[in-house]
Order: sequence, then C-alpha cells, then structure tokens
Amino acid sequence: MRKTWCSGFLSDVTEKFRGRYIFTFIVAVLSLYLMPSLAYAADSEAASIDWLEMGLQLFGGLALFLFGIDQMSGALKRVAGDRMKSILARLTNNRVMGMATGAFVTAIIQSSSVTTVILVGFVTSGLMSLSQAVGVILGANIGTTITAQIVAFKVTKYALVLVSAGFLTQFVAKQDKIKQYGMLVMGLGLIFYGMSIMSAGMKPLRSYEPFIDLMGSVANPVFGIAVAALFTGLVQSSSATLGVIIALALQGLITLEAGIAMALGSNIGTCITASLAAIGKSREAIRVAVAHVAFNVIGVLIIVWFIGPFAELIRTISPVDGELSGQARLAAETPRQIANAHTLFNIAVALLFMPFLTPFARMCERLVRDKPLDTEAPLVPKYLDDTLLSTPSFALDRARYEIAHMGEGVQKMLVAIMPSALTGSSEELEKIADMDSTIDTQYSHIIDYLGKISTQKLTAENTKTLMGLFELVQQLEEIGDIIETRMVNVGLKRITQDLVVSADTVSKIESFHHQIVSALEFSNLAIRNLDPVAAKKVRSMKPGVAQLMEEAAKHQVGRLVVDAPNRLATYALEIEILDHLQEIFRRSRRISKIALASE
Repeated sequence: MRKTWCSGFLSDVTEKFRGRYIFTFIVAVLSLYLMPSLAYAADSEAASIDWLEMGLQLFGGLALFLFGIDQMSGALKRVAGDRMKSILARLTNNRVMGMATGAFVTAIIQSSSVTTVILVGFVTSGLMSLSQAVGVILGANIGTTITAQIVAFKVTKYALVLVSAGFLTQFVAKQDKIKQYGMLVMGLGLIFYGMSIMSAGMKPLRSYEPFIDLMGSVANPVFGIAVAALFTGLVQSSSATLGVIIALALQGLITLEAGIAMALGSNIGTCITASLAAIGKSREAIRVAVAHVAFNVIGVLIIVWFIGPFAELIRTISPVDGELSGQARLAAETPRQIANAHTLFNIAVALLFMPFLTPFARMCERLVRDKPLDTEAPLVPKYLDDTLLSTPSFALDRARYEIAHMGEGVQKMLVAIMPSALTGSSEELEKIADMDSTIDTQYSHIIDYLGKISTQKLTAENTKTLMGLFELVQQLEEIGDIIETRMVNVGLKRITQDLVVSADTVSKIESFHHQIVSALEFSNLAIRNLDPVAAKKVRSMKPGVAQLMEEAAKHQVGRLVVDAPNRLATYALEIEILDHLQEIFRRSRRISKIALASE
C-alpha cells in the first residue's frame, strides 16, 4: 500500500514540476548563489541589502503567482469548459464574433497556446476554415491581457482574505462546482499575494544604482523586447512576464516606455510555446502557429517605432495621481498604464488585421504547403493532443474526432469486404485483413489518450462522456475484428473449398450489406457531430434490416432444393456472412445509442 502511494505521489510531483515550474525553481536556486556575489560587487550603499531574502521573495512570489494562475484557470476550465466548447462549436463566419469568442475563451483558459491547439483541431476536422481560425487567434491575444488588468488593481492587501475564503469554501463545500469556485477565489488570492511578495522583495532595489542603470537600459526598445521575449519563452507564460513587469512598476522601478517595450516582448515570447507545440504536427497546426507568430511579430514591428507617442496616448486615457511626484508617482500610475497599453495594443492589432483575414490565411497556406502522402510513415493520431489534457472538455472532443476518424477506416473495411468475400481473390481478402492493423494502431492511441484524460479532474458530465467514448472505440474495434477475422476467413474458406455463390444470391446479400454500410455511416456521423438525427436514423433502420434479413434467409432456404454442387457448404457460408453482417448492424445500433445519449 505504501509503495503504491509513494509511486503515485512521485508521479504527481513529476507531472506538476514541468516547464515553467522547473525554470522558476532553477532560477530561484541560482539566485541564492549569484545575488550575494552581486552584493560584493556593489557599492557601499547597497551593502545593507539582504540578497538571500530578496531572492526568496522574488522567486517565491513568482512561484505563487504562477501557481495562482494555474489554480484559477483550472477551476474556470472545469466550471465553464462545456460552455466554452459550445461557444466555439457555434462559431460562424462573423469575424467580429470569432474575435470576441477567442478573447473570451482565452481569458478563461489563460493560455493562447491551448486556444491555438483547439483551433488546430477544428481546422483539421473541417469545422472551421483557416481564415476563421486566425480571427479567433486575434481575439486570443486580447484574452491574454486579462491577467495584467487583474493584477494592476491594487488590491494586494486583500490577497490573504481571498486565499482564506477560497480555501474555506473548498474545505466546507459538498458540491464539486462550489469547490471549483473556491479554488478560483483561492487562485486569485494567490496571484495577488505572489504580486505583493515580488513587489516587496524589489523595494530595496529602488536605491541600488546598478539595478537602476539596468532598468534604464530596458528603456531601449530592442533590449526590453528581447529580455521579455526570452523570459516569456522560458516560463511559457506571458501572464507571468506581465506580473513581473507590473511588480517592478509597483516600486517605481520602470517607466511606462520600458514597460511597453517589455510587454511587446512578452507578445513575441508567447509565440515560442505555440511554435514548439506545432513541431512534428499536421500542416494545419503549423499554419495556425505561423499565423499566430506573424500577427504578433508584425504588430510589434509596427508599434515599436511609435512607443513614445503610444505612451503619451496611454497616459491621457489612464488614471493619474497629481498629488504625487517622482518615483512615488511612477509606482502609483505605471502599473495601470502598462496593463492598459498591453490591452490597447492587442485590440489595435486585431482591428488592423481584421479586414485581411482571408488573404492572410491564403498566405499561410502558401508558406506551409501540404506534404506528399507518405504511405510508409507510421500512423500518427490526427486529432489527439496532450496539450489539451488540462482542459478535459476539449480533450474529450478531440478523442471523439479521432474515434470518428477510426470509424471511417472501419467503414472502408466494411465496404471493401463485399463482394471480395463472395467472389474476390485471396489477395483482395489479405489487403482487407491488413487494413485492420491501422485500426488496431488507432485503437491503441485512443485508449492511451482516454486513459490520460481519466487521470484529470473530471466533472460528472465529463466522466459520463469518457465512459461513452471508451465503449464507442471498443465497439468499432470489434467491428473491425469481425471483418478481419471472421468475414475474411469466410472468403478464404470459399476459395479453398471451391464454393461458388450464385449471382442472384450475391445480389441479395449485397443489398443487405448496403444497408449495414449505411447504418455504420450514420453511426460515424453521430459520433463526429453528435448528430441526433443520424443516431435516430440508425435506430429506425431495425425493422427494414430485419425484413431484408428474413428475405435473404428465405432465399437461402430456397437454394437448398436446387441441384447444385456443394449446396450445403455454400448455404452454410452464405448464412455465416449474413450473421456477421447482422452482428455489425447490432453494434452500429449500439454506437448510435451511445452517441444519442451524449447529445
């Protein structure tokens, strides 16, 4: 029991301390060694700075800030995940609505990279055009600014109140949804508390000349953009970069111009995650990533020449505190100004590109052309993406698309088996049997992905959907096995025993087979689109299929009295084929019932 618990605990720790957490931890440890050496190199004015304490405050605060973002966004995903899925699924050609949807969804998820992965799935499955997707990306850039707006409010003194209230809600609440709201409030409190710790840790630097000189060099747009882009790429979070920038601003350590340059750098740095995620993925994934990078880089290149006038515009539309002066005024006004600049910049870029979405999408398609089909390449899942596992509602949708893709392969096998089983050669039958290896590989990938989803925190509705998907993929795999093992063997038996099926009988069986193919086709449609009409269509086919089965069986009995060679063996073979087709129809009806239940 102890071994199981320990292995599970270590697995959880390994999973949690990935990516940006590893980076934050490494930098924190290095800072404990490097900061004292900086103190020795500093002048006597900085001798009183406790570098060890400052390092712990700065990077401990950053860790709390990042953890708070994950807590808050995780709770929002679980509370609003199904609603976000519904909103995205209803996207139309309205560009403004697409942009607004991208902003809303990303504000909830707090990751433009995850939004990009979701869009790749929609584009790949044909549910959305690339031009629609790039419109949503523009909105996603706006959605990422919400964290900066939140932390710019000076409510850090209430941080522990929020943490306490959120923890108490999680501890006392019985309903899972209420617990998630508690986690949301607690995460928000941790964001503010992390901000307050970072800001307090930086306070001694207000009189440290080397650091003040360094912040002066950040006012150089190229340097500021490069530093922020690198930091954002390392921690994989533009929200974390903006948090650090605003923490500096809260102590009056940076000007608005420097803050804008670093905010622009965070916009470029956030593209690194999406670009890395697209490596080795489909052409659609690369095109969406290219669009994301192009938007952000072009937008930065346009505004970087006008940072001074842009800063003046921001000052005129942001709150001012005329009673303060110098560094105190910077500390009071700059955090809100930086947040406003970040938001306004992304809105302006979105509006600038809005009229050119279609030609821009065509440009991305020309830049990233389709690869020639490689039949020797190993099968790679078309829709499954581990990036979405933290948002189970979307991950379940991607699994459903992959199951529908698998269903299309099973349907091809079913179409090909007739008339091969009745009149085809052994080579034709072996090709059909080989098709099942692809189905088995898809089955393995899907089961593995569903297993990963099952380890996430799921709502009752998510759990119900997950169990339904497990059964769907199982039913399809068994239909593939029926075709590959039983029906192919029937065809090979016909060849080895030199049996001949009459043309009239072939026609009867093929009519029955055509109905079964239609049933599986409607079932696949029900899986992919959660189409209740298609599901009900399969359910309503039962009387017609039963009648065709009865007519075919009567025909077979009539054939027994015909004076033909091997008529008993031929009769047994024909009945066996009909039985297998009937079994496939029963499983198709079962598939449609599961799809109908998950509507």
